[in-house]
Amino acid sequence: ITIGVRVGFAYLTLGTVASPLEGLVEIKIGKTLTNKEYFVIKYSGPIRSAGGTAAAVSVILVDYLRKKFGYAAYDPTEKEIQRMVTEVYDYHERITNLQYKPSEEEVAFMVKHVPVQIDGDPSEKIDVSNYKDLERIETNRVRNGPCLVVAECLAQKAEKIWTQLSKWMKEFGLEHWA
Repeated sequence: ITIGVRVGFAYLTLGTVASPLEGLVEIKIGKTLTNKEYFVIKYSGPIRSAGGTAAAVSVILVDYLRKKFGYAAYDPTEKEIQRMVTEVYDYHERITNLQYKPSEEEVAFMVKHVPVQIDGDPSEKIDVSNYKDLERIETNRVRNGPCLVVAECLAQKAEKIWTQLSKWMKEFGLEHWA
């Protein structure tokens, strides 16, 4: 599955950037609260080189494969949702300014409704300011990959992605993105 996503992602970016190999770290299997398997996509900082639209489409591609292979949707807890909100804001305020800083409501909406977990390796030397020691998030350190994907890809490019997705979501069984 990871190789397929990398190939699709490389096609989207015309194979000219590092994102498919270095920005997409891996796809892992996580467990829902009811012990079903779901996809965890781990991103790192080189995801930025893909551009927001291609990186957002990589999330949709992973979700398509999730459905195709019969995996469950990610079921974030309220603490996991708030962790991502906190982390995006910590990244913006304590590491570097995001090009697009979504509202707390936008971040929470993305994490709650995207059916795969957006994760990443710790990239910074500082811990998040709150929501630490969560079972399904492996580190307390700030992770640039998830912050970039949630803020500058999914949130910033939502309108552009929706324009395209609304044309072909039924054909690919992605109506849950509506």
